[in-house]
Amino acid sequence: MKLVIVGHVDHGKSTLVGRLLADTDSLPTGKLDLVKDICDQQGKTFEFAFLLDALEEEQEQGITIDTSQIFFKTEKRWYVIIDAPGHKEFLKNMVTGAANAEAALLLIDAHEGVQEQSRRHGYILRLLGMTQVAVVINKMDLVGYDPEVYFKIKTEYTQFLESIGIEVHEFIPISAKMGENVAKRSEHMPWYTGPTILERLDQFQEKAGSVDNPFRLPIQDVYKFDQRRIIAGRVESGTAKVGDRVIFSPSNKSTVIKSIEAWSADAPATVEAPHSVGITLAEQLFLERGELISLEKDRPVVTTTFDANVFWMGKRHLKKGETYKLKLTTQNVDCEVVEFNKAIDASTLETLPDQDFIAKNDVAEVTLRTKRPVAFDLFTDIAETGRFVLVDEYDVCGGGIITHFTPLEEVDRLRNEARHRDSHWVQGTITPDMRAYRNGHRPAMILFTGKSGTGKAALAGKLEEVLFHQNFQSYLLDGRNIQLGVGADMDAETYFTDGEAVRRFGEVAKLFLDAGHVVISTSNVFNQEDHSNINLLIEPSPLVEIRVTDDRFPKGMPEIVLSLDDVKDTDAAVNRIVDYLKDQKILTGHNYSI
Repeated sequence: MKLVIVGHVDHGKSTLVGRLLADTDSLPTGKLDLVKDICDQQGKTFEFAFLLDALEEEQEQGITIDTSQIFFKTEKRWYVIIDAPGHKEFLKNMVTGAANAEAALLLIDAHEGVQEQSRRHGYILRLLGMTQVAVVINKMDLVGYDPEVYFKIKTEYTQFLESIGIEVHEFIPISAKMGENVAKRSEHMPWYTGPTILERLDQFQEKAGSVDNPFRLPIQDVYKFDQRRIIAGRVESGTAKVGDRVIFSPSNKSTVIKSIEAWSADAPATVEAPHSVGITLAEQLFLERGELISLEKDRPVVTTTFDANVFWMGKRHLKKGETYKLKLTTQNVDCEVVEFNKAIDASTLETLPDQDFIAKNDVAEVTLRTKRPVAFDLFTDIAETGRFVLVDEYDVCGGGIITHFTPLEEVDRLRNEARHRDSHWVQGTITPDMRAYRNGHRPAMILFTGKSGTGKAALAGKLEEVLFHQNFQSYLLDGRNIQLGVGADMDAETYFTDGEAVRRFGEVAKLFLDAGHVVISTSNVFNQEDHSNINLLIEPSPLVEIRVTDDRFPKGMPEIVLSLDDVKDTDAAVNRIVDYLKDQKILTGHNYSI
């Protein structure tokens, strides 16, 4: 069982861990005597914390800096202690440790009482979905084993934990230094009749193994060996076998596992978590890093908007409307904070009203929206695919877990239709790579968005003309033409209100993209800012949004923003777009193999 021990700096975590190792005979032979001899030589009083002071920097500063994993064993099972730092500046390490734990001991100094960080650590455990928590009130020897001190702390901290939704069944009074109520019951605290720490640990329930959860295999890379394309990745949960039909999310493609590859060994018939694996498929599909493989019967959530608990550690504020990089399994996608549903001051744990940002070490319950659909599970269902990190510029600055999502019926309908379409798509012998090599570009949709009358249509027409004269396969797809043709069977009101305008536009665009074209259009066809439905229908081809607006902070995450003045110089605006397409390797140049 993975166990994290958290608490305020100097509340005795290292001493407790050292005592647990000594009292369960889990130390290497002679280690305890060696540390005691060193203390005698240096004229120091022996402390159990010295057993863990392996880092020179820790010894110099007198605080625990890094998380360390230590093993010990009771009569029931093995434990891995993740000794997480408690100092405010090292909360990033604490979050890293706690995210992997199954249970937690939260340490409070009986002499100092409930501190600011004691509340912060409790809230972090709640953010990380921790449900098995025991509070340990340490250093009872310094308060004369006074039961009034114990019950005062218990009452105060219980009220706080209940306010944030954590239920704790045990408050254990101990003296780690003296070994009271750690492995053996204390004679100095007869008024306490609950379990010792070791007894409480053995009462914690082990989580269901990841192998018992639905199958999840994030694609890390695709390798080509001889005639085979091997899909490589680490199985995060569940099992799968040769012959299983699998779904790739969010692209919705589907096929059957043809083989499971092993290095210098016979190919196994099944694979399970947590093994790294390579698989081959019955059909040659175009797949990329970031796709999440699942069995057809147990699919992950696919959406662009979800609620999450976030802990922020960046130097700059986490701001509403700003763009950040979200890393979820092997997916890497831009996202923005749509709403701060509940922002918490980490020092006081007071709710911050009408908040548009949080500062370093603060926590929040937020709604995030990604630039394109992502695949995940709720953290409570599958932890491995329900947690993520946020990157600001080049630094990992935040972490979080996904708590909720609101499925949109229209998106779900389109996703199911697209999945069915792609799984039955009749593929010709000309591959996308062959078309890209011949055309000098990859297929992509260039979508101009913004209010009516901003010059989107003229700019789209000019871009088509420029690309055409550079020998690229460009096509201006006007939504009105689709309405007059494939939408002729519907009246205008039904066509737009039932979502058919978007669906039929997306399906026609998909055909042009499959033929390798650069498709150019404007948002006039569906008259809405959110084009996630279009994204869904044209996957895996990229959608490049060009927003024409004078808004200082335009909504969403357009790749290019052009002001109304920019649009007046049509040639310069188009050249800027073409340069971007070249930088993104969409326009690769003729006779250039991608």
